[in-house]
This record gives sequence, structure tokens and C-alpha cells, in this order.
Amino acid sequence: MKRRTFIKSGAAGSIVGLAGCVGGESGGQATTADEETTADETTEAETTDDETTDDEETTAEGLSGTLTVATYSSFVEAPSSAPGPWLKEAFEERHPDVTVEWATPDNEMNYYIQRAQQGVDIDADLFVGINVDHLIRIDEQLGDPLFASSADALENYGHVEDDLKFDPQQRAIPYDTGYISLVYDSNEVENPETFDALLTDEYEGTLIVQNAQTAATGRAFLLWTVHNQGKDDYLDYWEQLVDNGTQIMGSWDDAYTAWENGEAPMVVSYSTDQVYANRYDQDMSKHQISFLDDQGYANPEGMATFADTDNADLAAAFMDFVLSPEAQGEIAMRNVAFPATDWAELDDEFEEYAKVPDEPVTFTYDELQGNLDQWVDAWGRQIASK
Repeated sequence: MKRRTFIKSGAAGSIVGLAGCVGGESGGQATTADEETTADETTEAETTDDETTDDEETTAEGLSGTLTVATYSSFVEAPSSAPGPWLKEAFEERHPDVTVEWATPDNEMNYYIQRAQQGVDIDADLFVGINVDHLIRIDEQLGDPLFASSADALENYGHVEDDLKFDPQQRAIPYDTGYISLVYDSNEVENPETFDALLTDEYEGTLIVQNAQTAATGRAFLLWTVHNQGKDDYLDYWEQLVDNGTQIMGSWDDAYTAWENGEAPMVVSYSTDQVYANRYDQDMSKHQISFLDDQGYANPEGMATFADTDNADLAAAFMDFVLSPEAQGEIAMRNVAFPATDWAELDDEFEEYAKVPDEPVTFTYDELQGNLDQWVDAWGRQIASK
């Protein structure tokens, strides 16, 4: 789930194949009082093998080196608004001996899956932007683990909202989420309020959606319909949507641009749309949010360390920083996504214009495993090919 740098950078993202974790324990520990040798117990100053000197303790607790963090391009490409540049600067300020380098391969997660399939070294320590689709694909296609579990190494993990934790193996640590909704122009159409309303004459030709095979927002909206209509009836529902003039476009960019150009008054997008509208002095009446049946489909993003990294301690420290109150607020406001924790520091604009559904819905990893490809492929054959 990517975010846009107002309205033109792939928030939906292209998913090749099926687009659209962290390892290591903390380093050395300080010597405890029980392990120390007191002046009364020794007649000369010496350090035993079991003790830690002041110099050794400083080295163990200090962080140094280069951390390579892979992510999608829009997470870092706009220095004034993307969260990546801020995270790098803030983390390096706290740890002067650390350098954060970003990697943004064109194929994103697919790049690393392919390297693992080919037995080539992974040239990154951490991935930011992993979702449940990625995990399922990784587990189905790779014999060896690509990511390692790291929740136990994170002091701030306890502040992550339980309902956003999407990896049963605790490899992917949530850092934000979005809610898929409809964005509509209230000058042209009223809030449909329900999925069933979209099938009526009143809403004929009013909706633009994205292709579930190529866009993250399209995939999420498809899963929302499966969740709402049921796995046995969702294709029938889509048949009626298409018969009622719903347009299917390849990417979020294509769909949102067509909506902006007035090709239809409603588009599948994110419930944070009004944050952008406010920032760029848009007509708020054209950026109204509709949560069908009071629902919104949650699409959390996570971060995960690669299993073979030599920088597990550094990666864990970076992830803990990402989960801190300050960083959670900055990521949410810059990425225009909701924080994943219960202690983010958010400004008044975000609090006012970012909308949360009464009933967030999503599928768990276990529910999607073995079903995701089947649902999407069936949709592609029966709906997208029409």
C-alpha cells in the first residue's frame, strides 16, 4: 500500500505477480552488580573474562555502521513530504556513527524474492513496506525464510495495535495502515452508504475502481467485497457492478486522474483523502469519504529484517525508532496513513481530516493463505477480461 505525493505518485502501486521481519537480538549486555568484583574482594585491579569494562560496555551499547533499508520509491522520493528522508536524518542524529542508506529497486519486493530464488545475496538489511500479500507469496515460493522474527527484540512492540498485527510469525512489524474507502464528489452524487446501493440505477456509471491484478487498492477493494458479500457471491456482485457501468482501470494513478477529470464522481481510494485536499486547498465537497456499510478495508504495512543480515541489532534499533511516538506521528502525517501504535503524536489537521471507519475489516494471513490467488485469478477471468 503506497501513498501518493499529492495525487500523482503510485499510492496503489503496481504489483508484479503478487505484490505488494526482523531478526537478531540486542548486542552485548552490561555487567550486573552480582557479576562485578568489588574493591573488598580483590587486592588489585583486574578484569575477569566474565566482566565487562566501561570501554567494552560503551562499545556494546553504541551503534555504528551502515544500515541498508529497502522500500518503495514514494516512501523516500520527496524530501519535503515523504517519511524516508526524515527518518534517516532523525535516526542518524540520535546515532552519529550510523549511516542509513535507502534502496528502491524497480521491482520492489519482487526484486528480493527473485534474488532469494536465484540464491543471490540479499543486498539490504531491512524492508519497509511489506504487506500480507508479500508474506503469503514469500511463504509459498521460497523454501528458506526471507525474513526473521524480531518482535521480542523490540522495546516498543507492545504499543502496536493488536488488530493491525498481520504476521502470525511476527516477521513483519506494522508501522502504519490505510483504510480503503470511496472518495466521491458530493456535488454530483450522494453518499451511496452501502454496497447494495452501488447496484441501483442512481449509481449507474458513477464508480471507478482499480484492477485487482495490478493495483494494491484494487486488490484491497476486491478483498473488501469478498469479505462483505462472501466468497461464494462476490463474483456475482462484481458482475452486477460492471453491468451498472463501473469502470476498471489498471492503476490507482489512472483511476484517480480519471476521477479528477470528471469521468465519474466516485473512485476507490483512501480515507485520508481529505488530508491532501486540505493541504492543497481543494474543494472539500469534492473529496467526501464513503465507508460502505460503515466499513473500511484495513491495509497495514510492516517492516521486516532480512534473515541473513549482519546488522540485526542496528535493524532492531531502527525499527524501534520507527515505532516511537515522534516517528509514528511523522510517518502518519507525511505518508498520510494512520499510525500502527497507540501513542503517535499527530497534528490537528490529521486528527480532523483523516477518517476512520466505524468497522475496520480485513482478512488475516491464515484466511488469505491458499485463497488469495484463487480469488484474484477467478476475478481476473470472469470480471477483468470482460
